[in-house]
Amino acid sequence: MSVTLLSSPLQGFTDFRFRNAFHKYFGGIDTFYAPYIRLNGKMVIKNSYQKDLQPENNTTLEVIPQVMTGDADEFLFVVKYIQSLGYKELNWNLGCPYPMVTKQGMGSGLICNPEKIDHILQRAHDETDVVISMKMRMGYENAEEILDVFPILDKYPLKNVAIHARIGKQLYKGGVDLDAFQKCIESTKHTLYYNGDITTVAKFKEMKERFPSIDHFMMGRGLIADPFLPGMIKNDTTEYPKDRWKIFSEFHDTIYQQYDEALSGPTPIKMKMRGFWEYFALSTSNPHKAFKKIKKANNPRAYQEAVREILNNEYGNSYLCSIVLK
Repeated sequence: MSVTLLSSPLQGFTDFRFRNAFHKYFGGIDTFYAPYIRLNGKMVIKNSYQKDLQPENNTTLEVIPQVMTGDADEFLFVVKYIQSLGYKELNWNLGCPYPMVTKQGMGSGLICNPEKIDHILQRAHDETDVVISMKMRMGYENAEEILDVFPILDKYPLKNVAIHARIGKQLYKGGVDLDAFQKCIESTKHTLYYNGDITTVAKFKEMKERFPSIDHFMMGRGLIADPFLPGMIKNDTTEYPKDRWKIFSEFHDTIYQQYDEALSGPTPIKMKMRGFWEYFALSTSNPHKAFKKIKKANNPRAYQEAVREILNNEYGNSYLCSIVLK
């Protein structure tokens, strides 16, 4: 059985700059999900969302937009917007675990409200021809919540339901609940995608063996921590390329330069790259030491030196940092 790998949307990380650079240098991902559009009660698409989904910024990828809402009118507004750009599918986020979202009845905080989910899906299917897919957790308080939603979902011709095998209040703590995911497989007619803790080739194989009927696997934090992982899964190997750190350094320099051009001043780019290094550092030989170097870098030149030191250490002292500083 062939396997399809998907990039889970991570707000603040997987925008078009990251997606394009990832695709160029690493590959292995068949479909990228864009970070969610959130309207906050205003029928206006923010500039950052517009730029992220512009077709000219996504010419070499399959990208699926995502919406975060608990309101039918907002859902339909986003449908019209993404269709105006030529997109035919909209993914609905019922997975975000963060309290600032769930307390407003969105993300995984909406899973306990099957009636509202039914209302939004009914209006979307009655009033538009968009293809709808879902990104969900198994609930917010407990993993039984999703089981009460499946009879509602089964009424509609959804493309798929991607399930992160945790509940919302876990955030990203604790392990995935594979027994609860198995219950999901047994409780719906829809095609399910698996998401959660695919961080190594061995972990992927473990999930594939546990769930032989699943052929779509979604990767989020593991993909950022080890960008080579999707390609290694596809090639069924645990061997990294011999020029691993050279490839990574070129990828890093590409996104750094693009974010530096897009962001205003040294503080935003520092925080943006610090966020990435929380994950990047996990693939280094000493994650704590590597991330500590990044955190101590308080200006662009110090950051450049920190990156050079980290990659020299990994690459055998032959890395030449090519970041262009302004």
